[in-house]
Amino acid sequence: MSAEFGGPKDPSDGTGSHGGPTGPGGLRGRLTRWLRGGDPAGPTAEDDRVTLLLAAAEAGLPLAPAAHPAAGYGCSCDRVGCPTPARHPVSFAWQTQSTTDRAQIERWARHQPGANFITATGMTHDVLDVPLEAGREALERLLAAGAEVGPVAESDDGRMLFFTLTRGTPEDEDEWWPCELDCHPETMDEHPGLRWHCRGSYVLVPPARLPGGDGDRQVRWVRGPEHPFPEPLTLLESLTDACARHAAEQGHDQDHATGPSWPSRR
Repeated sequence: MSAEFGGPKDPSDGTGSHGGPTGPGGLRGRLTRWLRGGDPAGPTAEDDRVTLLLAAAEAGLPLAPAAHPAAGYGCSCDRVGCPTPARHPVSFAWQTQSTTDRAQIERWARHQPGANFITATGMTHDVLDVPLEAGREALERLLAAGAEVGPVAESDDGRMLFFTLTRGTPEDEDEWWPCELDCHPETMDEHPGLRWHCRGSYVLVPPARLPGGDGDRQVRWVRGPEHPFPEPLTLLESLTDACARHAAEQGHDQDHATGPSWPSRR
């Protein structure tokens, strides 16, 4: 891990206290200010956007450009009646296009100033994606118990995203194991409860804008990407329990509540 996110740094590089990556004017300092509500006299909104994208890439999230909200059908793509407006990659080659390269991400951000970005899962990280209220309950319990919790994002479409290490790249491919919770972009509706984004999936990465409302719907960090990624199984029990309680409160039938979409403890 780099010095920007708490790793060792070279004391001779002169970047640790003022204008470097770890100082108030550096990447981590700007990220911290943004998460705390921003600095009115600080960088522009575009500076903040690029800072957050670079922070995500620095943490190991491979990024690729995505569509963004637009007039008409709600999506910047040219597909009439887009089923996932402003939530999908621009390119069909997003899995190979995704990168953590700083220069490439800066070029994309500069040439596509309105674009959202996705992060491809199953490469370096996974995402456990749960209903917002269930996620908030689980997050509170996990933090109170002193559990290791990594980056967490909230989406104004009613979801909370827990970023974890991946199970998707075992050294021995024979050890790869599928999971009934696995979710892909085309199967979202089949998983109203807990969704495990691993191989072949993606999620929007903050900062991202969503269609609808008054233009203020977004995806934002609750816990930034400077937090180390935990093992997914250390969060799974708390998340599945919270999802089961949420399902019961929402009046889902018992079979649905305990099936793959609404997992419960066995």
